[in-house]
Parts: sequence; C-alpha cells; structure tokens
Amino acid sequence: MVTSLPNLLTISRILVIPVIVATFYLPGETARWTACLLFIAAAITDFFDGYVARRRNSVSSLGRFLDPIADKLLVAAVLLMLTAFDRVTQFSVLPALVILLREILVSGLREHLAELRVGMPVSRLAKWKTGIQMTALPTLLVGNAAPHWLPAQLIGELCLWVAAALTLITGWDYLRAGLKHMNGSPQ
Repeated sequence: MVTSLPNLLTISRILVIPVIVATFYLPGETARWTACLLFIAAAITDFFDGYVARRRNSVSSLGRFLDPIADKLLVAAVLLMLTAFDRVTQFSVLPALVILLREILVSGLREHLAELRVGMPVSRLAKWKTGIQMTALPTLLVGNAAPHWLPAQLIGELCLWVAAALTLITGWDYLRAGLKHMNGSPQ
C-alpha cells in the first residue's frame, strides 16, 4: 500500500532530492547546513522505513522496489551536485565515480538475479560502506561552512575514499556471487 508509513518514508527520501539540489543554487552557509540536515533526515528515514515495515509486518513489494532506488537516487544526486559545484577536490571525484559505478553495477546485477529468482542479501561490510558514505556526504554538504576548528571538507573526503574502497570490495563480492548464478554454477 502506497500510504503505509514505511512507503511514505521511502517516498519522502525521493521527494527531498530536488530540495537538496536547490540548496546548491542558494548562496551562504544556511543553504549548506539546510542541505546537510535534509540529507541526514533522509538517511534516517532509510533506517526507519525498513524497521517500521518489519516491526509492523507491512513489508510490501512497492517498498522492496522503491527503497534501494530512493537510496541510489539520493546518493547519486548529492555526489553529482558536489562534483558539479566543485565542492570536492578533483582527486575526490574518483571515489565519487567508483561509488556511482558500483551502485549501477549492483542494481543491474540484482535485477538480473531477481529474474533468476536469486536473492542477494546486503552484507555486513556493505552496511559499513553505507554508514561511512552517509557520514561523508552530509559532511561534504556542509564543507567550508563548518566551524573553523572542524576540518569538515577533509573529514568528508577521507570518508568518501574509505567508502569507495569498501565499495570496490563489496562490489567485487556481489559480482563474484552473481557470476556463479549466471554461469549456472551452484553456490
């Protein structure tokens, strides 16, 4: 059901994307902090939509479909905007690219495996990757608007690199597991 609380939380994550994007076109530190807070709120809904759905036994096909899409849209939009507005160094465009490419690869792989009726559960390491990534992005959204004693830009870019490294590892793990099913080999 579209109007269930878990689905509404997921949909809210998609609806906040244009608002976060709009903050890039506004001057001043308030816009950066607004983007950061909106991103954090969206990241929190990612936890609660699944938690509430499981707790209320209201897991739906729509929710299973939309949840990973909402996550990927949010992350991709923020990474692209940070890059487009030179809010990451040229050196840190590389981990952003790695993260985007892995998301596309895993999405395609999951779609193909779903046709084969094979599930691909999220690994513990992938959850760590997501946590670090969800720390990097709001930190980068604030960037130079952070208090002078807090090197937010440096922290955000370091976290982005760590997330990209974990992205490569988890992406390879998913690809290797998926290839076994594509080649007809048993797990």
